[in-house]
Amino acid sequence: MELVTPRLRLDLLLPGDAGALFAHRADPAVARFQGWRPADVAEVRRFIEAQSTQPTPVGWFQRAIRLCDGGSLIGDLGVNLPEDSRDPVEFGVSVAPAHQGKGYASEIVLAVFDRLFDKLARHRIHASVDPRNLASVAMLRGLGMRQEAHHRQSLWLHGEWVDDVIFAMLRQEWQAAERHRG
Repeated sequence: MELVTPRLRLDLLLPGDAGALFAHRADPAVARFQGWRPADVAEVRRFIEAQSTQPTPVGWFQRAIRLCDGGSLIGDLGVNLPEDSRDPVEFGVSVAPAHQGKGYASEIVLAVFDRLFDKLARHRIHASVDPRNLASVAMLRGLGMRQEAHHRQSLWLHGEWVDDVIFAMLRQEWQAAERHRG
């Protein structure tokens, strides 16, 4: 899945991205809310190499979020795209702290929703988030996603029990919101 927005490009992670991907994924402010906290750049290189051998984007895959101007890596977006188009799609996004608060996550996620709902006719998209991650919760709500569940202390993450909140959107909700945006 490759996409271009006015400010961003979503494309394959490249071997040269390992240092930048490690820098933001290992940053404590980002890693706190992520399941994957790489131990070193070598682990990130192996991850990127495994991504490059995936022939088609089915199942979990990760993409680079880059600035169109200069192409620098500012984050990454993961998507679980099931083979069966009736099954729900899950996504997660992380942005390097230096690039947070600029609307980049919302911009790229809206483009992904457009592709998944309008071009691939997927029925449902959902995301799982730690409710302490207030910026992500606000972004998901701002995208028009609705909170469906709040699972108390349901995940063991980085040595502690954490809550898990599920946000979702259906294709018809996306289309109704698109008519209002249009």
